[in-house]
Amino acid sequence: MGTADTDLADRPARSFRAAVLLPRWKLWTQRPGLIAYCLLIETAAVATTATAVCTEHFSGRDLLVFGLLGGCGLLQAELGREVERLRLISGTPHINLTSVWSFAGVLVLPSALVTGLVAVLYLYLATRSPYRARRISAFRVVFNAALVIVTCQAADAVFARTATPNLDEALHAGWTGFGSLALTAAAYFVIAALITVPGLDASDRSLRTLFGGWGDNLLEAATLCLGILTALAVTTMAELALCILPPLLVIHRAVLVKQLEIAATTDEKTGLFNTTGWHTLAARELDRAQRAGSSFGVLMVDLDRFKRINDQHGHLSGDAVLRAVATAITGAVRDYDSVGRFGGEEFVVLLTDTRQPAVGVVAERVREAIERLAVEVPDLNGTKTIDGLSASIGIATYPEAGSAIDHLVHSADQALYNAKNTGRNKVVSSADLG
Repeated sequence: MGTADTDLADRPARSFRAAVLLPRWKLWTQRPGLIAYCLLIETAAVATTATAVCTEHFSGRDLLVFGLLGGCGLLQAELGREVERLRLISGTPHINLTSVWSFAGVLVLPSALVTGLVAVLYLYLATRSPYRARRISAFRVVFNAALVIVTCQAADAVFARTATPNLDEALHAGWTGFGSLALTAAAYFVIAALITVPGLDASDRSLRTLFGGWGDNLLEAATLCLGILTALAVTTMAELALCILPPLLVIHRAVLVKQLEIAATTDEKTGLFNTTGWHTLAARELDRAQRAGSSFGVLMVDLDRFKRINDQHGHLSGDAVLRAVATAITGAVRDYDSVGRFGGEEFVVLLTDTRQPAVGVVAERVREAIERLAVEVPDLNGTKTIDGLSASIGIATYPEAGSAIDHLVHSADQALYNAKNTGRNKVVSSADLG
């Protein structure tokens, strides 16, 4: 769960409790709920594995299949190191493809050997993969491995209770066998999502965070399907498992390309759209509005006296305020509206299919949400709270304020500067400027 640089060999009098609670171990610096959940999951993984070891028997073929799946998993990880290195450089989210091998293990291996397979794959992540260069905390590697082990054990229990509780029977049972495999795959997917929830911050526990978007779900479905095909391969002709590697590597690289496209349109500090990403979406909305004869609104939002925050509290605290403001703006608009950061302390919002009166109402709601913010930031004495925030907002509506995105943005920007020059912390419409 962690590592410590201190050598305890010359301190025999120190108690075991003092040894394991070394403050430099990363796990103990996490929030109490996460510490407890890590220990719970790891205990569950150890307990279920110990039970399986005591009750299961391995054949020589089981060990051969274990070696084959483990070898293929390590080979795939090694061949994909360059892709992972590029992904880490770009800062895009990690997509774990090890479920191909772990789910195949669920279908063809005793559960104790599945645990061993997961341990081998995650040991690679800790010692050989590009993650080592990023100094990923050891407790996170162990925790993630334990989550996968518990998921595999639970999916194995589901498979054992289906109409065809092993792969040989499923192969000869037609649609009944297919149903057993599909049910087991669905159980793997759902359980993996559900047991991750308690380890997330409360603000991250949304349905989208839990189950992802369509692209995420299709990728997970693809890895589970490849896991089934891998299991079938090792059951019929073990060498066929090697045929899984090329498509898996292609998927890995395709995922990287998609992630790089997302990264190119995302603001690094806030997670909102950057200027390029927002303009792309705005152009699409303009085309749609022109065809449908509908309207939409643009908000330009600028934090008042933001430089004072950076000067008094530091730039890291200023970044925390920007992230909090981004969250507040996103929470004050609809899920399908588009929020971007134009740079500095300026934000832009695209309100889809919205006309003038409603645009003003939303802008006021955004202003009030920012005004209510109280942002806790780290301090030498613990934490401090930054409040008293305000924002000036300019609004423009298509088609009244312009027929091109640049014209709308310019109109909203002019209204914003009017709000700044006439007292700040207010909403001004371009329609009021004449």
